[in-house]
Amino acid sequence: MNVADIMTREVVYVTPTTPVSQVAKLLVEYGISGVPVLENDKLIGIVTEEDLVMRDAIIDMPHFFGVFDSVFYLAGKHEFDEEMQKVLATEARDLMTSNVVSIREDASVQALATLMVKKEINPVPVMNAEGAIVGIVSRSDLVRLMVAEEEAGLAAEPPVSATVNEPNGGEQ
Repeated sequence: MNVADIMTREVVYVTPTTPVSQVAKLLVEYGISGVPVLENDKLIGIVTEEDLVMRDAIIDMPHFFGVFDSVFYLAGKHEFDEEMQKVLATEARDLMTSNVVSIREDASVQALATLMVKKEINPVPVMNAEGAIVGIVSRSDLVRLMVAEEEAGLAAEPPVSATVNEPNGGEQ
């Protein structure tokens, strides 16, 4: 089985200037773990959930604390407004991983799984022989494949008998 057999062909993508807030909304709306960043139909990066969460320090999100069910901002209103403007001005290009690891559509699913584990990446853009993005594949796609294979294997096996074999033929 090849990557093309399990990949998602309708790729949700962003451009380098897509606001980070919009990237986050796309991840939630489509239930995906990352989006490729395309410029002139060329893959130039990828933004993942991890990029959004782990790089919080780079964006310098405003910091809050709670007391008795109330939330207080740690700095003054002016500082809050400035920090929020920085967050809102952040674009996909500011967070994306530009050294994108991709895989060819004709690669085996085993090669994909190995790549994902060794490189600790998810999702992985899928490219054709010409270097154009033709899909995307994630750990969820591998899990779906495992479930489908398990269900197919169970359907091919004869049903388990409900008869219980007791010692001594059931005699007491």
